[in-house]
Formats: sequence, structure tokens, C-alpha cells
Amino acid sequence: METKSDQRLFEQHKQKIKREKKIVFAWQLIILVSFFSLWEVMSKMRWIDPLIFSSPSKIFNHLTSKILDGSMIIHTQVTLFETVLGFIIGTILGILIATTLWSSTRFAKIMDPYLVILNAMPKVALGPIIIVAIGPGYLSIITMGAIISVIITTLVVYSAFKEVDPNYVKVLKSFGATRAQLFKEAIFPATLPAMISTLKVNVGLSWVGVIVGEFLVSKEGLGYLIVYGFQVFDFTLVMSSLILIAIFAAIMYKIVEKIERWLIKHTV
Repeated sequence: METKSDQRLFEQHKQKIKREKKIVFAWQLIILVSFFSLWEVMSKMRWIDPLIFSSPSKIFNHLTSKILDGSMIIHTQVTLFETVLGFIIGTILGILIATTLWSSTRFAKIMDPYLVILNAMPKVALGPIIIVAIGPGYLSIITMGAIISVIITTLVVYSAFKEVDPNYVKVLKSFGATRAQLFKEAIFPATLPAMISTLKVNVGLSWVGVIVGEFLVSKEGLGYLIVYGFQVFDFTLVMSSLILIAIFAAIMYKIVEKIERWLIKHTV
């Protein structure tokens, strides 16, 4: 039976967790503000070349003007659409391939060396081939975003499937569970944290794939703006695009964290 002492200890524990979160957030904010303040000062004092590195104030003014005239919103929407779609496709496809490998041990053994080789290959180098095969456009860029994460997703999730405690499987087998039931009742729930961790990694990988795809073939998007900025020597445009990429990548990461908490809460 829970006593008042237990309740008090529990409340103290919750307060400690909240206090720790506030401290962590405060330090994160201090580091962020310090970074941009130092960047601004170094640019104004010409300790760094303001033409190349620009400055936070110039970037802010540039972003404000481009957002107000709508041009930056269009480019951001294009890149976000490509990244989110590539992220979803790459993650789902990776989990499906990992599930197929787990369902057939022989197939997994056959595919093992090929997966290792594919993982070692620089996916970015496949960009020109993908563009020639699929054609320039959204589809090739989305494919780049997906292909750069699908192999690592497959390997991580499949490894997690294999590392599930075999005792869980033995217990279910003793009750006559089929392989599909084993996966549904033991394998999938046990590897959910690993899948969520893969999602967090895929956020960054999807952005890399899409931006590289836009470098190669695009007339819209943040990757296109970065290339265009280099071509016309407008490094404020380049830095503005990079800042937007960082902001939206952080937002995607936070969304994945919220999904993680929700899934753990409703499945554990």
C-alpha cells in the first residue's frame, strides 16, 4: 500500500527531473545565444571574413525579406516535402526489408554480404545514376533521400530483431505460436526502441540525401539556393539556407522524440 512517504519521494523525484530538464534547456539556450553573439561580434570586428561567413544580423534581415516576398517559403516547402517523403519511404522500406530478412534465415544469409557492400558504398555517388535512370525532378531527389537511409535502417533493425531475448521466443513457441505471431507478440514490441533510434538517425540522413539531390538536379529547394549562392558569391544566401535546414532538421528530430514517448507510453 502506497504511503504518504512514498508519495512525497515520488513528488521529489518528479521535481528533480523537471529541474534537471530546466537546467539542460538553459545551458542549451546559453550555448546557442553565445554562438550567434560571438559570430556577430567576430563578423563586425572582421576577425572572420564577413563576405564568406556573413553574420547573424545579415542572415536575419535576408530571411525576413525573402519570407515576406514568399520566395524562401516556396523553396523551403519543396525541400521539406522531398525530405519528409524520403524519410518516410526510407524508414518504412528499411523496416520491411529487415522483417523479410528475419522471416527467412536462408534469405538473410544470402543477402548479408550484399547489404554490407551496399552500406559501405557512398550513396551520394549513386546520385548521377539515379538521375539518369529516373530523370531529373522530384522523384529522383526523393529517391536520393530514401536510398541514403534505407540500408542503415535495414541493418540496424535486423540486428535488433536478432538480439531479442530468445527466451521470449521459446515461451511463445511452447504455446504453438506461428512465426507471424512470434513477430507480432515478441520481436516487434521488443525492438521498438531500436526502430525509434533509427528514426532519429534517418532525420539527418534524409536531409543529406535530399540536399545532395538538389545540388545535382533542381530548380527549387534549399539545396538549389545553396548552389546558386555559391555561383553568384552570395554567402548570406548560403548561410540562410543552412540555418533553415538546421531549424527544420531540429523540428523533425523533436517530432520523432514526441512519437517515441507516445509509442513507449502506449506499447510498454
